[in-house]
Amino acid sequence: MGGMTRWLTTEEQRLWRGWIAASMLLPDRLNRDLQEQHGLTGTDYQILVELSESPDRRMRMSTLADHAQLSRSRLSHQIDRMAKAGLVTRELCEQDGRGMFAVMTDKGWDTIVAAAPDHVESVRRHLVDRLTPEQFEAFGEACIKVADALQAGDETSQPRGAGKS
Repeated sequence: MGGMTRWLTTEEQRLWRGWIAASMLLPDRLNRDLQEQHGLTGTDYQILVELSESPDRRMRMSTLADHAQLSRSRLSHQIDRMAKAGLVTRELCEQDGRGMFAVMTDKGWDTIVAAAPDHVESVRRHLVDRLTPEQFEAFGEACIKVADALQAGDETSQPRGAGKS
C-alpha cells in the first residue's frame, strides 16, 4: 500500500474509536445476558438460530461454519460442546458418506424458543433503543455495506468524495 498515509481526521478518529468500543462492549454485554439468563454463549445462540431456520433444523457443518462465520475447527469444537449439553447432534451425510450435519435436538429447540425473547430484549435495550429509528437504519446500512465488502474480499475502495464533481 504505497503512497502517503491518509491519517484520520479528529472527527474520524473519534468515530472510529467509538466503533471500536461499541464493537467490543456490545457483543460482551449480549453474551453476558445470554449466559446469565440461559447458560448460552453468543456462538451457541447463533448456531441454534441458524439451525432453527434450516429445513429439518439441520445444516451441513461446512455451510453452518460459513453462516456462523466460524472456522471449521472452531465450529467442530463448538458442536462437540453443544452436543454434550444435548442441544445438537451430529449425523453423517448419507449422500456422500463424508460430510456431517449438525442437527438441533428438541432440547436445542426448547432452548432457542426460551432464549429468543430475552435476547431480542437485550438487543433492543443495549442497541436499538439507544438510537433513533433513523440512526439505527443508517448504522445498520453502514454495517451491511462494510460486511458485504469484506465478505466479497473487496480490498479496493475509493476515497470518500472520489468521483464527485
